[in-house]
Amino acid sequence: MSDFEQRLSDNAAAVNDVLDDLLGIAEGPEKVLGEAMRYSSLGGGKRVRPFLVTASSALFNVAERAALRVAAAVEMVHCYSLIHDDLPAMDDDDLRRGRPTCHVEYDEATAILAGDALLTKAFEVLAEDDTHQDAKVRAELCLALAKAAGDHGMVGGQMLDLVAEDHELGVAEITRLQRMKTGELIAISCEAGGILGKASEHARNTLHAYAHDIGLAFQIADDLLDVEGDADEVGKKTGKDAESGKATFVSLLGVEGAREQAKMLSEQAASHLEVFGDDAEPLRQMAHFIVHRSS
Repeated sequence: MSDFEQRLSDNAAAVNDVLDDLLGIAEGPEKVLGEAMRYSSLGGGKRVRPFLVTASSALFNVAERAALRVAAAVEMVHCYSLIHDDLPAMDDDDLRRGRPTCHVEYDEATAILAGDALLTKAFEVLAEDDTHQDAKVRAELCLALAKAAGDHGMVGGQMLDLVAEDHELGVAEITRLQRMKTGELIAISCEAGGILGKASEHARNTLHAYAHDIGLAFQIADDLLDVEGDADEVGKKTGKDAESGKATFVSLLGVEGAREQAKMLSEQAASHLEVFGDDAEPLRQMAHFIVHRSS
């Protein structure tokens, strides 16, 4: 394991501790809901988005506790999206992170409710005093995450993905779809540190530019894994895009073309960070890791 992978793993463990603390299980008939929320949130994963939150926060000397709480909130939204994405009405997946998906482990109704509960819990966490002493910062975090997750962000991108099943899309359309579906949550993960640290507009715009490039690079890497990855290592079924005839960066650019595009985006993302000097090295390493990961 490289030094960066160890750092990523350590950060994931710290975020898991916060999630474990925040996601308590109620007694009574609703207990199964808490169990399903924990099952879907604490079941592994690289925690890329939480790492982006804590690494961007470190640029502005944000308190670790505040950064980890925001990281946990962002991960709750991500996990909610995975639960719903796996449902039979969406991608109909039986495996996620090497385990049965939430609706398979429990049932569809419980999975829907677990996703709903994780989404709303995220905003509860952001709005609490423990996240930041300044109410304006908390409100800005809530607004930014709502925009990233909503109809003009992740959910809107998922709708475009469903519509795309019956239409032929070009590179521009695929780029817009993935920028919304994947990129917006990555963007708020990077910008969260600037919000918490009350950074300048220039600094926040710089993080947004970085996030834009790694968001697309991340999705291209996902498309490549669907073609070339090992299902056991990836933790979910591969080959689904080709099987369904879905347009992806790989189907449009070819394997080598997609790989080169991801590499270019990764290098471009890293170049945006020069203004932060050596303090941004973890973010530069993440840009490299995203396109070379095997899961």
